[in-house]
Amino acid sequence: MPRPHTPGPEAEPLLVDAETDLRPTPEVTAARRTLRAHPALLLVGIVLASLNMRAALAGVSPLLGEISGHFGLSATTGSLVTTIPLIFMGLASPFAPRLARRWGTEAVLLSALVLLLGGILLRVAPPVMALFAGGALVGSGIAFLNVLMPGLVKRDFPHRAAGMTALYTTSMIGGATVSAASAVPLENALGGWRGSLASWSLLAAVAALVWIPQTVLARRGTHHGEPAATPVRTTPARTAPDAGSRLSRSTLAWQVTLFMGLQSSIAYVCIAWMPTIFTDHGMSKSAAGLVFAFSTMLQMVGSFVVPTLAGRMRSQRTLAVAVAALMGAGIAGLLVAPVAGAWVWAALIGVGQGGSVGLALTMMVLRTGDAHTSARLSGMAQTWGYLLAAVGPLALGVVHQTTGGWALPLTLMLAVCGALAVLGLGAGRDRRIRS
Repeated sequence: MPRPHTPGPEAEPLLVDAETDLRPTPEVTAARRTLRAHPALLLVGIVLASLNMRAALAGVSPLLGEISGHFGLSATTGSLVTTIPLIFMGLASPFAPRLARRWGTEAVLLSALVLLLGGILLRVAPPVMALFAGGALVGSGIAFLNVLMPGLVKRDFPHRAAGMTALYTTSMIGGATVSAASAVPLENALGGWRGSLASWSLLAAVAALVWIPQTVLARRGTHHGEPAATPVRTTPARTAPDAGSRLSRSTLAWQVTLFMGLQSSIAYVCIAWMPTIFTDHGMSKSAAGLVFAFSTMLQMVGSFVVPTLAGRMRSQRTLAVAVAALMGAGIAGLLVAPVAGAWVWAALIGVGQGGSVGLALTMMVLRTGDAHTSARLSGMAQTWGYLLAAVGPLALGVVHQTTGGWALPLTLMLAVCGALAVLGLGAGRDRRIRS
């Protein structure tokens, strides 16, 4: 197990509830050592799980017109196809740390992949309600993966946390890139949008198979019905009864949370509306799809470089301002010359988005001193972050429909980039939330 972090003088106070602070049993600790003795299996598992964290979402956007046309959905109702998963990503996130404390991180990760697999398949069932119910399951499965990955990295790679965050963030965006780029070709090859969406169940199935032996190893030494951890009293009786409420009182935790939320909102607004912005200004649908795929591909550059740099810096404030400025420059370009400079604006937005999501996930690790606090911060940040992200595409669509153009919506996005930079100045400080 990694040595506990000793907070410096700048650490924010956070007392952990004696009833909720759970430590692994000696048997599980020994099993995890066995698991870490096979790093290749663990790395493959992390990469495969990460590939699933956006692929099932990114493949929907290019097919949204066909899906809406098939069911006769209005524009507002059709937008729920992409919004419902985001809502459930937020609603399900608080449960991930609790389930992990009870059953173990590996078991919950495996369950999340199975839930994702079921949601992908349910989403292509004939009734229209299955489309939305499947989206809810997809969002819930992704939420568990999103929340638990920072804690897993903090626990198993305490001295390489930033590098591992870069790896799994890049894998996540790589899955989204391939999914977005191949959605229409798979639709043509497999006879429709249902075949295209269902094909991503294979990736979830492969990832689940890889996590089965890791789950067995991690659970070795426990009996059926026993938790994978034992309660340890670490604070005096005067400690506040709810550790989660203590986390919610931390200014630093809220800065990380809102940074996560605003960058997610920008990302999902671009997923929902970037191709439409191009086509509304005269670009062909196929060209708009290529530019969007190019932007998504370049996210991998930012998602790898920025967390790697963040791990070598005591403060990440400069990086936070830089990624916000990149996205702001790209959005400003869409206001001035959306088609003429489309590839340039797409590149700026793509690198900025990849860097911002990588930085947000890295700060969940760097701003905490242990895996339990990291998982709780991840749960808090992604709960409120994805609920905020769900509002973004809908709100921008309403403003666009009301004004009949993209000037005001894009101006509002510039304001969001400015707020993101301000939050980054706080979240990027060299401080820790003490456990």
